[in-house]
Amino acid sequence: MRLALLVAYIGDGFWGSQLQPGLRTVEGEFIRACERLSLFSDWREAGFAFSGRTDRGVHAYSQVCALATEHPERAIGALNQQLPRDCWCRGWAEVADGFHPRYAAISRTYRYFFMDPELDPALMGDAASLFIGSHDFSAFARTEGKNPIRTILNAGVRREGEFTVFEVKGESFLWHMVRGMASALASVGRGEMTESELERLLREGGNRTYPAAPAAGLVLWDVDCGIEFAPLGMERRQIIHLKDLFGQYAIRAKILSMLHPMG
Repeated sequence: MRLALLVAYIGDGFWGSQLQPGLRTVEGEFIRACERLSLFSDWREAGFAFSGRTDRGVHAYSQVCALATEHPERAIGALNQQLPRDCWCRGWAEVADGFHPRYAAISRTYRYFFMDPELDPALMGDAASLFIGSHDFSAFARTEGKNPIRTILNAGVRREGEFTVFEVKGESFLWHMVRGMASALASVGRGEMTESELERLLREGGNRTYPAAPAAGLVLWDVDCGIEFAPLGMERRQIIHLKDLFGQYAIRAKILSMLHPMG
């Protein structure tokens, strides 16, 4: 049987998602967990694949993974027990034998979370709307010989509590493209760049202008493969780890607010 799995992870402890010899990656941990459960003996023969790669430090809420196994019930019932505490499966679905999550993806959605209280979300939202449509994104990404034209289906900015959130949905993205877009929007939100300047960059393309914003703020939020997933629950140790992280970041935020009081 071929399974599709909905995967979430906290990117801090990984050198990205893609398998790399000698480095801790999401794919590497996933493959080892599958091997411990004897879901397959060779990940290549099992057609193991993720829907795409994320860089070191980038998080995911809805990455999609696919693999073939003769023991689907073992994968569904025990995979979260074998995965590390910073990576887990949120759902599963049976898919066709030829299903590949990268090529089946209709769209991908990312969210970038800013914690800068000086940003103007209204200005950023107006600027983000300029990204919608097909444009040359070479000023915001590492193209490395790839076609710089990409189609953005939706983009916007809103406030969520202490965060300013940039959400963008597209058919596909270039390397560092979302983080470059986020960096440019932050410049708009701080009054360092105007909408018309951003529009010119999209119209004219050219060499990369904006460095990638820090990876820690980026989340792969959704990969739409046209699949309805049955839910899977987290293990207790994974829940505890998340609670610990919430506590750590709350303490860090408190210390930072004392060192640099706002208002």
